[in-house]
Amino acid sequence: MTFPAASTIFTSPSHYGLSSTQYGAMFLPQVVTAITASLLGSRLARRFSLKRVFLAGLLADLVSMGLLVTSQFFTSTQALAYGLLLAATAALGIGFGLVVPALNTFTAAFHPDGVDTAVLTLNALLGLGTALAPVFVALFVEVGAWWGLPVMSAVLLACLFLVSARLPLHPAGIEALARGAATVERQPLGIPPRFWLFAGFAVLYGICETMNGNWSQTLMSHLGASTTTASLALTTFWVMVTLGRVLFAVVQRVFPTPRTYHLLPFVLAGAFVLIALLPKGSTVLGVVAFGIAGLGCSALLPLTISFSQEQLVAMSSMVAGSVIAFYQLGYGIAAFGAGPLQGAGVSLSTIFGVTAVFALAMGGLSFVLARRHHRVTHLHPRPTLGSRLEAG
Repeated sequence: MTFPAASTIFTSPSHYGLSSTQYGAMFLPQVVTAITASLLGSRLARRFSLKRVFLAGLLADLVSMGLLVTSQFFTSTQALAYGLLLAATAALGIGFGLVVPALNTFTAAFHPDGVDTAVLTLNALLGLGTALAPVFVALFVEVGAWWGLPVMSAVLLACLFLVSARLPLHPAGIEALARGAATVERQPLGIPPRFWLFAGFAVLYGICETMNGNWSQTLMSHLGASTTTASLALTTFWVMVTLGRVLFAVVQRVFPTPRTYHLLPFVLAGAFVLIALLPKGSTVLGVVAFGIAGLGCSALLPLTISFSQEQLVAMSSMVAGSVIAFYQLGYGIAAFGAGPLQGAGVSLSTIFGVTAVFALAMGGLSFVLARRHHRVTHLHPRPTLGSRLEAG
């Protein structure tokens, strides 16, 4: 979230001065490398060990933060600064695609008797990280040092790398997960037609989430919000994503998971309509609207992975990573696509309004993918080698 959280810095004429198209295109390398790394992660783990894959991902994240910090010294030469930003997002995608699956697998292996609780905690911590990024950016901007966030992240990543390198990250459960994944990958199985419905849902979700995660601060700036208020809107979005996941996990016995799956896309669609209709100066209402959008997004991706694992048993060890790859495709469509549309004269408010249609499409698909007899027993999907959780 460091890059989206600093969106106002990248588009500010006094800093990088990127156009909307350049800002959107900045995330394309991240999408490509994140999809590639997530799909190759299980094979790399079997060949080099999961610990080494995890450490490689941390190193890639560290390189990304270093390139981001370095780029600020070349803002007078935009082409060079932009090239460094592209390299930074590419490295970030590698780190994202390697680290999160490893964390997912370690969670299962180290907590075999309490996987659901452990994964819920992991989801909460991931959500906390996404929510804190815009807060720290706002704080560092206030003191005139926006680059403090990547510097702080780099220091913490270096510490995590050094500590992790000394830890015996080789629990017995990992070998069992690896053998299971390898067995499934050797089976000559076709892709069930139903998988493409889940893939389509994941693409739509990626578009909807990314419109909020990557473009909320830009829209808030158009409404006249300060940098701090714009950061607050993004923070509110991710806080509500996290709280919503915890809430729906707690109440799933009295509020069945299919019902949650059917409801949330329409909550999200309503939020998009509200955002599209925000008049200039309505910054407080904007923060509220993005909070509603966060609630609408909250449980959709975990439930998509859970339902797909329940229904696509023949490829259950691979389906999570595959669904996430299509989520990343949706991320790329929204991260890049909204930029050229604005360059062509389409207002960002209009783009948010049109995105409501994608949310409604998810609502329709949800009734096909999750019927009453498809009730899952756990909101957060159980980790498998090569699977991963969403970082937002």
